[in-house]
Amino acid sequence: MDATPRPARLAVGVISAGRVGSVLGAALSRAGHVVSAVAAVSRDSLRRAEELLPDAPVLSPPEVAASADLVLLAVPDDELPGLVRGLVATGSLRAGQIVVHTSGAQGVDVLRPAADLGALCVALHPVMTFTGRVEDVQRMNACSVGVTAADDDEIAWHVGEALVVEMSAEPVRVPEAARPLYHAALAHGANHLITLVADCADLLRGAGIQDAERMLGPLLSAALDNALRHGDRALTGPVARGDAGTVAKHLAVLSDTGTLPAYRILALRTAARAQAAGLLKPELASDVRTTLEGQA
Repeated sequence: MDATPRPARLAVGVISAGRVGSVLGAALSRAGHVVSAVAAVSRDSLRRAEELLPDAPVLSPPEVAASADLVLLAVPDDELPGLVRGLVATGSLRAGQIVVHTSGAQGVDVLRPAADLGALCVALHPVMTFTGRVEDVQRMNACSVGVTAADDDEIAWHVGEALVVEMSAEPVRVPEAARPLYHAALAHGANHLITLVADCADLLRGAGIQDAERMLGPLLSAALDNALRHGDRALTGPVARGDAGTVAKHLAVLSDTGTLPAYRILALRTAARAQAAGLLKPELASDVRTTLEGQA
């Protein structure tokens, strides 16, 4: 007999109806749970609550928490500690509740005031970017979710994993001590990728290309696919080939743009990875580094 605890039909309170909270609330509703109440203040949050959680009354955070078996805290990282303390101080949390937050940077230690009351505490961080629209609920399908519980609380680990599976996502255990590095890796990849793509599009427009995104789409999609499949073996271009002359031309044309510092740093990282992977001969790597470091 499978003794793994599985959440029954739960009353879910969502604080608040941001992009993540509204989508996870809708995903839990799709899994058979009932969103009992939602906290929403801004016009955008109220719109998301109406679209994704239409049957849930909009209440204050303490009222939302008091009404719920599962309290979903989906607020910005810096607001989370104060929110938890405030809910405890108002008597809105109680023993036996499941208290979940969605912050990538935080583990479960931030929920300690709730745990001290006897609540079962879990951190569930969806590794996905959301817009807060209906189609985002489908993005949960096969999405990875970082799950963190107290090291010695196997029941909490299992409940967190079961909730993720119910939302059609894939749970991945992330120990408390690993959360900062885990989150830094994801932010470095996802957030800086957007900056990189936007910079590339701006440069193309500066070169007179009208539909820069259309030109970039197939190239960058293929590059991402190759990188995920083959890692450093997917590296191409002048830096990976050791073509210092072309790199020097790039530095010259980028000298009056805000992109130059990022290009220089990323090219140095590319050279190091290409050399370590055996794609770039040491003498050519040295030429590239000299060019990158010596040309202002």
